[in-house]
Order: sequence, then structure tokens, then C-alpha cells
Amino acid sequence: MWALYRPDALAVWQNPVVRERLKWYYLVMRDEAPAKYHIAARIEAPADYRLLGDSELWKLHDKLGKAFDDEWSRQKERPDPSLAKKELPQASFLDVKTELARRQLKRCILCERRCGVDRTSRRGACLLDAKPRVASFFHHLGEEAPLVPSGTIFFAGCNFRCVYCQNWDISQDPEAGAEASPEALAAIQVRLREEGARNINWVGGEPTPNIPFILESLRILARRGVNVPQLWNSNMYLTPEGLALILHVMDIWLPDFKYGNDACALRYSVAPRYWEVTTRNFSVICSRGEDIIVRHLVLPGHVDCCTKPVLRWLAENCKHALVNIMDQYRPEHLVVKLDRYREIRRRVSQKEMDEAYMYADSLGLAWREVSR
Repeated sequence: MWALYRPDALAVWQNPVVRERLKWYYLVMRDEAPAKYHIAARIEAPADYRLLGDSELWKLHDKLGKAFDDEWSRQKERPDPSLAKKELPQASFLDVKTELARRQLKRCILCERRCGVDRTSRRGACLLDAKPRVASFFHHLGEEAPLVPSGTIFFAGCNFRCVYCQNWDISQDPEAGAEASPEALAAIQVRLREEGARNINWVGGEPTPNIPFILESLRILARRGVNVPQLWNSNMYLTPEGLALILHVMDIWLPDFKYGNDACALRYSVAPRYWEVTTRNFSVICSRGEDIIVRHLVLPGHVDCCTKPVLRWLAENCKHALVNIMDQYRPEHLVVKLDRYREIRRRVSQKEMDEAYMYADSLGLAWREVSR
């Protein structure tokens, strides 16, 4: 039935630009290649990895990451979907990732807030403790065409404080939704995939604080031989450690690139050093040639200070990205309550959108394929 509502989600795969730039995701989506977590789960690790200190465990992680990259390169050349059914080693690269992520909960630096909080005893800057909460999950038909239907899992909590957040009722409420164990997260993924989801879309709120539980759920899927592309839908305000933990298990990236400067990021999302942090993380992903659709929400009055710098950076540093230039901004949350944000208390104009589109064209960006 979804094809009646979104026929473009079928037609988009006839586009050679989309097929080329989302080649890996397309293979996994069709079960013609193993999702990355299956590769990570079959890179063997020493059985005693849990006995290593943090520093030594990170060194092991980096070493196994190179072995992963070698196998991923082979899979891209000659995909072997049967890998998802092969026997697991006693310990794996995915196990090492999960152990490192679990240790983060005692002194959390998964995101660039770097609050260092012991989340097993109190809430971090993300508003979350050591128990993930899922606000909702469903087949999302409103995402970019190559992703529909997207098996979307919305987490409560967020490390941003966006004054215009359209999901503020879950992002700013750590009690939204219901507690979900890694086993429950795995069961949700299985259900969404069996019902036809093209991917598992981790979003919120923000998925970053939930990296430990996401990785644990992927271990369960690996043991069961379930194959489904993993999608990271995030504000990209991760630390290098946080990014490293998910780098080898996400098949496609759907990050926001919100601001073209630190002043706007601080004013509207309370996000210090935004440009440095996000461009650092984008650089890692783009340099690896990962499949990526970048979202940029055009804010009213911010074409010159935000939209153009973002698009220019992508054109210069992430040439293979598909870019969704979004006109969906609407005044929400604190913008409609507090007069100090009155400059963005309107919808973006068609003139502003046309200027953004023309600038993207001048840079040679591929945006028409995924913008709607």
C-alpha cells in the first residue's frame, strides 16, 4: 500500500545518480549483501577482550577496524549475503564495540557535551540515564524516497536544545515513551523488517546517547541472522569515540547539517563549537565514501549565514553526498513562546528556497533526487 502513497520511492531507483551514490545501501536493502553489523560480528577478537583496560581496548578496536575495512572492501566488490548466516566467533569486533560503549555509561563522552556523567546513577546532559526509552516506532512514509518505507525508531531525550524543535515533546522529555531493553530493540527491528521496512532508522530526540543499547541489539540480530540496513539519523554532535563506535555498523547516513557558523548553533540549539565538531565528523564519513544523504533545513533569514556555508562545505568535502534541502521549517516549541526568537517566527519564503536551490545548482550538488 505504501507504493500508492509514495510511488517515487520505487521510481527513484531508476535514477543512475541515486543507484551509484547509494550502491551499498541498495544491496543490503535487497538482501544482496550483508549489513555491516554482520561483517563486524564476524571479525574475530581475542576471547579475553573484556579484561583489557580502556586504552588497550581502544587499540584493539582500531586494529580490528582495519580488518573490517578489508572485508567490507571485499564485500563491496563481491557481495556475499550468506555471511549473515555464518557461524559467529567466540568474540568479535562487534563485541568489542559493545563493551567500549557500555563503559561509556559510567563516564559518558558519547557526545560533544562531554558531561562525563555516570549515567547508571543519574541523567547526563542528554537528559537520559542508562535505560533507553522508545517514544514510538513505525514505518515512516515521509522520509527521502530511497528510504521509504523506513523502519523508524524514535528515542526520547536529546543532547541539543533546539528552540524550534518539532519533536520537542519527546526530545526534551526523558520520560516520553517506554523503556526498551536491547532485546526489545532487536524485536522491534525484526518486526519492522518482516513488515517490509527498507531500513532501521535510528532517530529521536537523538540516537547518540543510546549507542550502547543499539550495539547490543545488533549483536542479537547478528546471532539470529537477521539482515537489515542500519541508518543513522542524527545531529552529528558526536565525539570521535562516539562516532568510532557506530562507524562500522551503519550502512547509510542521514545526518542533519544545521548551521553554517557557531553563533547560530549556540543561539538556536545551545551547541558550542558546532562547526568544528560536525565538519570533523562529516569529514570522517565522507572520506570513507560512505553512503550518505545530508539534510539541511533552511531557516528563515539564514540563507547567507547558514545555508550557503553548509552547501559550499559539502560541495568541497563530500562530493558524493545526496543533499536534501528542506523547506519544512515551521515555528515550534520556544519560538512561538519567547519573543527573543521572533526573527524566526515565520515560514521560510519561496524566494529564500529558490536562492538555496540556485546556489546548490551552482555548486553541482545532487539535491533534486531527494528533496521534496
